[in-house]
Amino acid sequence: MSIRRTLILFLTLLVLWFVVSEVNHALTVWRVYVFLGGLFVAYAALTQPLRAGLAASLMAGFVCDANAPAEILGTHTLLFAAAHLTVFKVRDRVSRRDTASQVITALLINLALFFAFSVTQIGRSAAWPRLFADLLFSQVLLILVAPWFFAFQSRALVMGRVDRDSLA
Repeated sequence: MSIRRTLILFLTLLVLWFVVSEVNHALTVWRVYVFLGGLFVAYAALTQPLRAGLAASLMAGFVCDANAPAEILGTHTLLFAAAHLTVFKVRDRVSRRDTASQVITALLINLALFFAFSVTQIGRSAAWPRLFADLLFSQVLLILVAPWFFAFQSRALVMGRVDRDSLA
């Protein structure tokens, strides 16, 4: 397992976590919540070796769990690992280098993770119309941000001399 690869992937996910946290803080005025869990898993599961990608997804789950209420501690890590392993198993059936396929995969992961969190953590007392609005807003934002974030992760790996530049 390449420790450098795992560390670079984790640092890009840490940047994502920080940006999403700041966006959610800014959106509290409008009572909107952004969930981009699919971005924490998609690139690593689609393009990286199993150990390095899974380790990065697990560490990102730990970071997300560190900021979560005590009742749901460990849920991000568990669900990110499950999503990562599921996508890794089916990644040979997906065009992994195509940005559109990566974005669609991230959308599907995000949808599954959002519903898993909603059902397991919020339950029946939740305001489902509000959750659907949050999901819609999150999915639109993911479509806009995902190509940039995947390029950021790819370029970080090239700059860290882990992957060769595919444009050269």
